[in-house]
Amino acid sequence: MTPTTNQTQSGSARTELQHGLRSRLAFGGAPIGNLYESVDEETATLTLSRAWLRDIRHFDTAPYYGYGLSESRIGAALSGVPRDSFSLSTKVGRLIEADAGQTQHADGFIVDGQRARFDYSRDGVLRSVEASLRRLRTDHVEVLLLHDIGALTHGEHHAAVLHQALNEALPAMEELRTQGVCRAIGLGVNEEAVCLEVMPRFSLDVIMLAGRYTLFEQAHSIGVMAQAKARGIAILAAGPYNSGLLGNNEGPGHFYNYAPADQTVQQRAQRFYDVLGETHTDVGAAALQFPLAHAAVASVVCGLRSVDEVDMASKRMQTPIPNEAWRALRHAGLLQQDAPTP
Repeated sequence: MTPTTNQTQSGSARTELQHGLRSRLAFGGAPIGNLYESVDEETATLTLSRAWLRDIRHFDTAPYYGYGLSESRIGAALSGVPRDSFSLSTKVGRLIEADAGQTQHADGFIVDGQRARFDYSRDGVLRSVEASLRRLRTDHVEVLLLHDIGALTHGEHHAAVLHQALNEALPAMEELRTQGVCRAIGLGVNEEAVCLEVMPRFSLDVIMLAGRYTLFEQAHSIGVMAQAKARGIAILAAGPYNSGLLGNNEGPGHFYNYAPADQTVQQRAQRFYDVLGETHTDVGAAALQFPLAHAAVASVVCGLRSVDEVDMASKRMQTPIPNEAWRALRHAGLLQQDAPTP
């Protein structure tokens, strides 16, 4: 995969990524970083091994995920595999530091003795990448993403963070791409607004957008999806279950956007189960397959923490979804009228 610098040319970053990423279903590495609950070493190793057996060939992670634990586990699991047989994405924007008193797990990662600190400086980016490559046991990654910029994360500090991102972090990432340390650069965020701020001001190859372009929700990604398609920016659609809301077979999960789902969200989620139940369609399968119908989407990134979850995701990717299921969702007002479906 050769990165593009002119995203208006016919060989777009999206096309390059579709050739460079090794699978349309990607392994999301946050859960094996002990997100919300501990995953022991044996389970993590077995989960990654099963992902490989199920032909998952792209693995997404970040220093933030378990304060390096996710990267280390992925690096160890793939250490004996030919490097050109899989692809990796990781992120910059936080540095991991020792903190002997850290036992509160406020970030959601059940890991003691370490913490993450935001750093969007040039030096911070270079230090972060150096540490990530060491943990991943590789000399390059296919995709490098700037993690969690935007007002949703930084509130009143957003303007200052954005300025530093545009003037230090992203230029440093561009240099790393030129050096071959990564092959594509972009953003890894949960909100549309910051994408629309950055896209006209810095040439991106890719955006990982979590939870905004999903079966459950498209309204807060209309602008970014249109701009990505027009500019040839590849979208990695992460969080396809919206924090597990549409991930269960029996009915809606209890979380949405990394927090407990309120009654309104629960009621709307139930409608997906009711409508798709009438066509005997697995909601989780529809949720995994839906984003891939959009021309801008290169891969769907699903967080996985167990062998059973890997098996389920793999099966769902292969499950036929009848056309009548998509028609029923659209008729019920649960899909945007112009949202493409498989």
